[in-house]
Amino acid sequence: MTVTSKTLLGFDFGTKSIGVAIGQEITGTASPLEAIQARDGIPDWDLVKNVYEQWQPHLVVVGLPLNMDGSKQEMTFKAQKFANRLHAKFKVPVQTLDERLTTVDAKARLFEMGGFKKLSKGKVDSASACLILESFMSQ
Repeated sequence: MTVTSKTLLGFDFGTKSIGVAIGQEITGTASPLEAIQARDGIPDWDLVKNVYEQWQPHLVVVGLPLNMDGSKQEMTFKAQKFANRLHAKFKVPVQTLDERLTTVDAKARLFEMGGFKKLSKGKVDSASACLILESFMSQ
């Protein structure tokens, strides 16, 4: 029997910075990649294309920011639009996942690893993308 490991790509959408992480289904772990700068939620699509070409993901997971009561907000719709664009441009299946509290968890994790100097915006966003992927894989 052969075990195949799917590669997953995770995104933590933001209007100024989009966190990126790569994960392996077989291990259930994710690693942060360089965050992609965005202008009003629009990334440099060439940079996104480079990430897809380098990692060749089987599945993409985009965090969906919801209010604490589970209701949608403006960022929820922007993240969904980003997920839809990823699917249209790269033809790889995209799923969304409730990401409530991932930024808080990511900051706590980074602080444990190295204090305040680890808390730069891009690092927090990509750590959040890791948590989104790990949460998805543990379902």
